[in-house]
Amino acid sequence: MPERPAEVRRRLEELGVRPSKGWGQSFLVDPFVADAEAALVELGPGRPVLEVGGGLGILTAALLRRGLGPVTVVERDRRLAGHLRSTFGDRVSVVEGDALQVPLPPAAAAVGNLPYSVATPILVRLLERRVPRWVALVQREVAERLAAEPGSKQYGRLSLLARLYGTVELYRTVPAESFWPVPEVESRIVVHVARTDALPVPSAARFERIVRVLFSARRKQLGNLLPRLATDGRSARDLASAAGWPTDWARLRPEELPPEAFFALARALG
Repeated sequence: MPERPAEVRRRLEELGVRPSKGWGQSFLVDPFVADAEAALVELGPGRPVLEVGGGLGILTAALLRRGLGPVTVVERDRRLAGHLRSTFGDRVSVVEGDALQVPLPPAAAAVGNLPYSVATPILVRLLERRVPRWVALVQREVAERLAAEPGSKQYGRLSLLARLYGTVELYRTVPAESFWPVPEVESRIVVHVARTDALPVPSAARFERIVRVLFSARRKQLGNLLPRLATDGRSARDLASAAGWPTDWARLRPEELPPEAFFALARALG
């Protein structure tokens, strides 16, 4: 792999592309990591795969080597989109645009190496679309927030949204040297599998608002936070009782409650 970063740098210079510091953009240079991601897609041929952020195509090539596809790649940079079209031809469909804004085609799985600054909103969009399975290479801290358990510092809004829509599993940690430019952080591969049954809350949008309110001040106890959600003459105590929360709920902090407690509160709020 020693020559790989130099090759990536040369190709980007030829295309006139500079990695964006604002996006936290680094390009994967380790083909073995790309192969590991592609292997985790776990689909047979003939089922559509969506790749978010194609870059120079290292992950795209790994998907094609495994016979996955049809593959659609969303790439926001016009020059990189052109490079992908010329490299892969009709084996890949390229959608030029921002993955947070363009219509995303239906897919049995999604996969991507996501820039650090936009990873979370892209993952939330994939969750909300209920993509059956997605594989993402993201900053290690983001991956650990997705999979965090109650009581940990990482547990919060992203953990609860991931659990609302399905299950999360963490895979290999990827060192910074697997990218160019070399970032200051490690990355990690994370896999999310969507629920096949109904969501455990009446409204996903309302659930997200509930979580946002309760995690707006992590150090505050629920006795100070839950009243912000009490409406229609119902007290915070009424809500906690309807949700089946423990009797000492007012002294607890949000990160001490399991996902099921938040789901129950959302149902109690209707």
